[in-house]
Amino acid sequence: MASPGERRNLPEAQGPPKDHRANRLLAAMRPVDFALLEPHLKVVDLPRGAVVYEAGEIIRYTYFPHDAIVCLVEVMKDGRLVEVAMFGCEGVFGFLTALVSREALGRYMVLLPGTASQIAVERLQRAIRTRPHLRQLMLAYTEALLAQAFRTVACNTVHPVEARCCRWLLSTCDRVRQDTLPLTHEMLAEMLGVQRSTVSLVLRSLQTSGLIVQRRGGIVVTNRAGLEQAACECYGKIRSHFARLLPGTYGT
Repeated sequence: MASPGERRNLPEAQGPPKDHRANRLLAAMRPVDFALLEPHLKVVDLPRGAVVYEAGEIIRYTYFPHDAIVCLVEVMKDGRLVEVAMFGCEGVFGFLTALVSREALGRYMVLLPGTASQIAVERLQRAIRTRPHLRQLMLAYTEALLAQAFRTVACNTVHPVEARCCRWLLSTCDRVRQDTLPLTHEMLAEMLGVQRSTVSLVLRSLQTSGLIVQRRGGIVVTNRAGLEQAACECYGKIRSHFARLLPGTYGT
């Protein structure tokens, strides 16, 4: 019998061919390393709300997002979600936990739809074993990702919801490379681990302060500098880790 992960096949992307190097981590690879991976990369669609892996499922493919946002969340017994990490065009998911156990640590769910470059775990691991520069790049990303997860856990524990919301909006802007975010109050509430009514109050306050504008089906960041000042320290620290370890991959 096929596992849930095998039954949850992602569709191959339609339309004009997409450049795998829309993912900044793939773009940061040396040409010789990228050329080794390119024949085995396939562009797939990541529809909004899709669950790529559930906790405990065997990871068979690794994904390099282009414009999609994927979150790794822990699902509690009462159904609440706790964000652990976010993945976008700066990184890759389904790689770190596939190194030994091959089991997904939590639920990988698509928050914002888009596409990604998919590659079989074995192919990527084989290339990493034989290419020192590729191995160093992936190790640098692993360290940056662990730093992000560390800061996220600390942030969710000690910082007020408004500061965390600002951090979350900025992090999303960096990954989608635009200031218009197709986010709903429900999405933000799930990621921040609060009630929808709390998110509504926070967003109303940010709009009154002139930092954002709420529109039907989305949020527009109108004052990025002000939003950065209102965000907690975690946003800047996560960016600095990526800037030090993987220059040019996280955002501008």
